[in-house]
Amino acid sequence: MHADIPTDAGPAPRHPTRQVRIGTVALGGGAPVVVQSMTNTDTADVKATAQQVAALWRAGSELVRITVNTPEAAAAVPRIRERLDMQGVPVPLIGDFHYNGHQLLAGEPACAEALAKYRINPGNVGFGKKKDAQFAQLIELACRHGKPVRIGANWGSLDQALAARLMDENARRAQPWEAGQVLREALIRSALESAARAEELGLPRERIVLSAKVSGVQELIAVYRELARRGDYALHLGLTEAGIGSKGIVASSAALAVLLQEGIGDTIRVSLTPAPGESRTQEVVVAQELLQSLGLRAFTPMVTACPGCGRTTSTFFQELAQRVQAHVRAKMPEWKQQYPGAETLTLAVMGCVVNGPGESRHAHIGISLPGTGEAPAAPVFIDGEKATTLRGERIAEEFLGIIDGYVARRFARR
Repeated sequence: MHADIPTDAGPAPRHPTRQVRIGTVALGGGAPVVVQSMTNTDTADVKATAQQVAALWRAGSELVRITVNTPEAAAAVPRIRERLDMQGVPVPLIGDFHYNGHQLLAGEPACAEALAKYRINPGNVGFGKKKDAQFAQLIELACRHGKPVRIGANWGSLDQALAARLMDENARRAQPWEAGQVLREALIRSALESAARAEELGLPRERIVLSAKVSGVQELIAVYRELARRGDYALHLGLTEAGIGSKGIVASSAALAVLLQEGIGDTIRVSLTPAPGESRTQEVVVAQELLQSLGLRAFTPMVTACPGCGRTTSTFFQELAQRVQAHVRAKMPEWKQQYPGAETLTLAVMGCVVNGPGESRHAHIGISLPGTGEAPAAPVFIDGEKATTLRGERIAEEFLGIIDGYVARRFARR
């Protein structure tokens, strides 16, 4: 077992950062870890971008980043904000800038005002002699409009001048570092030195968020441990270019879970590559489930379900587990308003007598379906006690009704 991870006292305390305000959302300073995501629409397409932002917000994204790469995209931002406000979607928008952000923000003051935060990459904010001036202009615009900034270094677009300087330093060492260590150091210094420069230019520390993204699990853990050790900034976590499907989910979870358990990280994104035609919202669900599995946040009732074995000859328990999960997710927008705390509900759908009754008793509500050779009856347990037994063709409907009734009773506003 990893010696650095506490095993008996729950998650470690959050990294002690000053609190950063992004619209109505708080990062750091004891605030819960925040979920964010990013659109993949052309930002100049106001309708499509607003639709995707709204879908991400409804799925649970508390911050949404949008690409701002052209004058047309910058001009569209205030119209996107207006459309979202008309739809009752208050999610703060983050502008993602590369190469020409200083020009776009200066040329479109309404865009600069409509965004809740700017994200800039010190590796491509500018090149050569222009870099320092363009970085300064971005920070001055953030100060003028009172906006926080995420300084996001990325190993795919590392500051080449800084990398060359560190390589020279390394060559002079009595015992040179390996190339990977030099790369990690370059990322860390890029973020920290840029943050220090932003503070010199007048941006308060409580308006700075740092990230230093890589696509390797062990590299990400090493980089963020150092960032947390060397600085007291709010940190955004994410494995960049995590990948598609299970690979992206597993890699992101492996890296982020270690850091979050150590109290490192104030906001996260799971950067999944969606399959063609697949909803962008999957990355939001994965981020929520990661935080909920670690016990850091609660977003929706959790369903414990039997994996199945030779005792479970029917697929009914699988279908029921899927139906229960879909039901509670669909109900959460309503429950969040009417029944605060419903997101902490635990449910169990089990397939036979071996672990079924025991797991069901551990959950707020559980059902133990019959396995091979068992009586065709499904006992239901509520708060550890057997409450009823379901039989016949309407087990699913009756079990969902029991869940709805329990939520209404237990979580009703007093």
